[in-house]
Amino acid sequence: MNSIAQAPASPGDDIALELCALHRVYKLKRGLFRTPGEIRAVNNVSLRIRKGETLGLVGESGCGKSTLAKMLLGLLAPTSGNVLINGREIDTGHRKALARSIQPIFQDPYSSLNPRRTVADIVGVPLALHQVGTAAEQRQRVRDMLDMVGMPERTHAQYPNQLSGGQRQRVAIARALVLRPEILVCDEPTSALDVSVQAQILNLLLDLKAEFGLTYLFISHDLGVVEHLVDRVAVMHQGAIVELGTREQVFARPQHGYTRMLLASALTPEPGLGLPDIEQAGERDVAVA
Repeated sequence: MNSIAQAPASPGDDIALELCALHRVYKLKRGLFRTPGEIRAVNNVSLRIRKGETLGLVGESGCGKSTLAKMLLGLLAPTSGNVLINGREIDTGHRKALARSIQPIFQDPYSSLNPRRTVADIVGVPLALHQVGTAAEQRQRVRDMLDMVGMPERTHAQYPNQLSGGQRQRVAIARALVLRPEILVCDEPTSALDVSVQAQILNLLLDLKAEFGLTYLFISHDLGVVEHLVDRVAVMHQGAIVELGTREQVFARPQHGYTRMLLASALTPEPGLGLPDIEQAGERDVAVA
């Protein structure tokens, strides 16, 4: 069970995104004469993200963060539970409608961009698919959005392989925002970039949030990045949320052993101290049956 339950929102709160007891179970085949097993990749996750808030979701690789993101985006159906956007349950069978409300920014901008399309074409594809405005209006919106993310006009006719990593991520951000969604799911959006470029992209995300009134779910294992960007932090371990609080609460006064282990491993660079013992987190066994 989760050691810290979902903090309830007060009755007047505006909830942009709500996760209600989400589970995702993968079946395992163990041979002809063995009983099939299962892995609970996401285990009873409930979260509320308020409009205009940035919630950081942190945890080590393999803890279920990306599986959770896929369910929010309608790319993966939950085994049980619900995802609500503005109080309405999402329908994974109508992803086109869902895309108007929530969009992703992925870790590797190069693999998420079509190498055969120009920058302007890549950003304009969502507008064409959703038939937003006339062709001239679409071109103007593409130019405006690329300008907003800091892509000069000379780059609009270029291809992804002609851009730097930071420029490619700016294009991915422009594509995500061109439909004017309310929510962005940022799945490790800066981990593939150089440190100096990371800072530029993070500051751009902050500026865009203020400009458009966006709500972010920011998924990362980099606690330094999370501390710079988010309002609240949810700590995920073995598919479950084990701690949830404001940025100040989680970083200054972590309550859960696993959270303390994560902070210690990130904030003790001195040689000789080693890494904290994973067993000291005091957590349950891995959720494999």
